[in-house]
Amino acid sequence: MKHMIESINSGKQNFVFLGEAGSGKSELSLNYAMKLALLGDKPVHFFDMDMTKPLFRSRSCLKEAEEQGIVFHYEEQFMDAPTLVGGVLKLLRDEEVYVVMDVGGDYIGARSIGGFFSELNREYTSVYYVLNAFRPWSANIQHIDGTLGKILEVSKVMVDNVRLVNNPNLGPSTTVEDFKKGCDQIEENVSPYKSIDFACVNESLYDEAKDLVSVEVMPLKLFLAYPW
Repeated sequence: MKHMIESINSGKQNFVFLGEAGSGKSELSLNYAMKLALLGDKPVHFFDMDMTKPLFRSRSCLKEAEEQGIVFHYEEQFMDAPTLVGGVLKLLRDEEVYVVMDVGGDYIGARSIGGFFSELNREYTSVYYVLNAFRPWSANIQHIDGTLGKILEVSKVMVDNVRLVNNPNLGPSTTVEDFKKGCDQIEENVSPYKSIDFACVNESLYDEAKDLVSVEVMPLKLFLAYPW
């Protein structure tokens, strides 16, 4: 798995995760940060940029992240007042650290990173758009294009700089069959326009799933699966 992160990393220093609510981007961004931390070559800074959603935020896993040596950044909020964490731009420009950003769902949340567009479009930044075939706005190419277009408009990220991640899941109940079905559906929808960088699956299914698709598969530990 260390080899996979190094190959996906490919000289990048910043990793930004965008996607509709429920796509699994918070789970993915947490896992990605922890795998970067295991490389041990640079400090990892994690920014929870979700300003409004009360549940399923990466900040819920603050303790687990800090136990891995990750420096965790987020801003407390008053009621539903949107607040933006500081210090982002300085660290995006720092070659001596990795930065992972979990950006709040859809185009409303993506507004929070519009001010950093100059760094987000640099060659050392990877911007990942997380697709989940089982979410309504990844169901077909029209929905994907519409949602992604709005996100890019407000974030000012250039479409050529966006990399796609396949994360077909239905939560803890996801099966290998669900994974394969979701990957095939997204591949069919987007392959005429853009390639998939990698796919993700619950770590408990990884051994069964890793050879079912043509891209690399990243196993995910589920940090945000609440018992209810």
